[in-house]
Amino acid sequence: MVSGAQPAAPWRIGVDVGGTFTDMVLRDQTGSLWVFKAPSVPADPSQGVMSVLARAADQLSIELSDLLGNCALFFHGSTVATNTILEKKGAKVGLLTTTGFRDSLEVRRGIRENMWDHRAPFPDVLVPRYLRQPVAGRLDKNGVELASIALSDVDAAMAVFAEEEVDAIAVALLNSYGNPAHEDAVAKHLEAFPWVSLSSRIAPIMGEYERTSTTVVNAYIAPNVVGYLRDLDSHLRDNGLARPILLLQSNGGAVSVEQVSERPVNLVLSGPAAGVGALGLYSRAASTNNLIAMEIGGTSCDVTLMGEGQVGVTDELNIDGYHLATPSVEIHTVGAGGGTIAHVDEAGLLHVGPLGAGALPGPACYGQGGDQPTVTDAYMVLGRLRPGPYAGGSVTLDDKLAWQAIESKIAAPLGIRVEEAAAGIIRLLEQNLLHAVEHISIQRGHDPRRFTLVAAGGAGPMHGASVARSLGCGQAYVPRQAGAFCALGMLHTDIRQDYLAVHFDNLDSVDGTTLQQAFEPLADRAQAALAAEGFSGDKAIVQRELDLRYRGQLWSIRVALSDDSFDPDAVRVSFDADHQRQYGHTQPGGTIEITALRVTARGLIDVTDPISAEPSDKRPEPTALRQVFTDGRHGWQETPVYTGADLRPGFCRDGPLLVEELTTTVFVGPKDRLSVDAADNFLIEIDGAEN
Repeated sequence: MVSGAQPAAPWRIGVDVGGTFTDMVLRDQTGSLWVFKAPSVPADPSQGVMSVLARAADQLSIELSDLLGNCALFFHGSTVATNTILEKKGAKVGLLTTTGFRDSLEVRRGIRENMWDHRAPFPDVLVPRYLRQPVAGRLDKNGVELASIALSDVDAAMAVFAEEEVDAIAVALLNSYGNPAHEDAVAKHLEAFPWVSLSSRIAPIMGEYERTSTTVVNAYIAPNVVGYLRDLDSHLRDNGLARPILLLQSNGGAVSVEQVSERPVNLVLSGPAAGVGALGLYSRAASTNNLIAMEIGGTSCDVTLMGEGQVGVTDELNIDGYHLATPSVEIHTVGAGGGTIAHVDEAGLLHVGPLGAGALPGPACYGQGGDQPTVTDAYMVLGRLRPGPYAGGSVTLDDKLAWQAIESKIAAPLGIRVEEAAAGIIRLLEQNLLHAVEHISIQRGHDPRRFTLVAAGGAGPMHGASVARSLGCGQAYVPRQAGAFCALGMLHTDIRQDYLAVHFDNLDSVDGTTLQQAFEPLADRAQAALAAEGFSGDKAIVQRELDLRYRGQLWSIRVALSDDSFDPDAVRVSFDADHQRQYGHTQPGGTIEITALRVTARGLIDVTDPISAEPSDKRPEPTALRQVFTDGRHGWQETPVYTGADLRPGFCRDGPLLVEELTTTVFVGPKDRLSVDAADNFLIEIDGAEN
């Protein structure tokens, strides 16, 4: 992070809108970084974007028009799509479906998420039955037409939709994944209607419910999300931005506004998925391909695993009970952040989360009217945060307000001391964090002891060492820009589009030429999409994959194909290895079925790693000595506090200690060792990891 200098144009900007803060990272052509933060505005995320840009322009002493005018690439990730679903603020949707199947959306799969829970209700259906209109016409499972599409039924449905003031239409006709002709005919018939989502374009998969659910959610969020993005793009262009903004998708890649406007459902994990780019950066810095990122902000914790240099991708998302079949980085999210609220229930038990204080009013110590005790308030009580300005002056922390909130809401009801209550809040939170990491590691066949835990986000470095110790990890890695982890990751992100086609065959008997011909339509679409974004030659990469399963299985596993040839034996070896890891067994010589073809299009954006600071032989002195409650065994200890800007490569010291950075605070427990590596990031060697 650079201060006191002007960036060298042209530069790149990444802006990530979180639940509490909007983060911005600017990287100039030399690799120097500048980080800025501003409070998010949940009611209008664009205000947070413009606010952080204005703050950056002010701190750099330049005009906003110059800041944007010298920007070569502008990346943006936001929670608009997710919040539209969670807050039930989407469009009024009408659904056109094949006669006899109007209830498939509500019947779902007919099973419960938790087989032992018979009382929890399903979420409300986004399209009530009277807006689910049947259309005659039929395709068989192979896409062969059995009965022609009845456009008169479409006209009748449109009359109902007009009367009910429907904003968007979802079209999900039976077996359209195999032949889009009927849905295309409906789309042409409705070309004057502004918001129409076709399942054959949104999610061309088998599985009537998942395909319909994904298409309905796409229609539900489209007017709000696409409208927001177009307005923001236009506003930024009016203020000097020369190129359209790039949006982070759930698959970890970026895309232009126009290319994502048909499928905004691909943005439901926009922001957190940018962690893939950050993990690529830090895998090089830490010299390991096995990383687990634990990114903790003010509202939630997002956990992502990189194994052998690869981050898993799935097609199964569940957002507030709504199933989505859209390519997504495997991210496990829990409600555990700095703003997570603690409370005591009627039985006298302490709980932490899942509710959070948000940006407004925020934790009690923010002094913005909040009186509920949060994790951040517990930090204050335990001495791990100091009173005063935080995050570049975005907020001012008040330890007295934190003490009052925990004393009145937690300590008094439980009959314990305030510091014991605060320590209990931290212990419970870290237990939730531990389970979140185990969910994405152990439950997927990965031994966390083989990994380095990357503690990121504004609150992550507070818990990195403790959670790493419980996992058995030998090291925790804390990026210098931990508080802007996703915004920085955006600057290390490529353009990406994913395409899928259902295809059934036998791995051992399929002809390579036939398979190549089946891939060609997807590959052509991929190349066209990359060309539209300005990528060609060695900057345009098209990767082919197969969905495979043993005969009789329900779920498939992805296996990448080599670029030059199709080798079924090599594919079998890769499939068996992944099956062994995930399920603990294989079927030697078993029949392997192909269920789908996939093509991933990548447009490679030239990136350079941030420049590192020069090593220093000078031993920095702590700026303060503070009484800090370190843990239950050591209690209160006099703890040195360092300013992060003073620590350079070569620094090494045993804990306990605190490091105060611009966007985060690093807590190092007793007997753990902190060092600054050659990449200018913090490495914590864990004492007593539970191996």
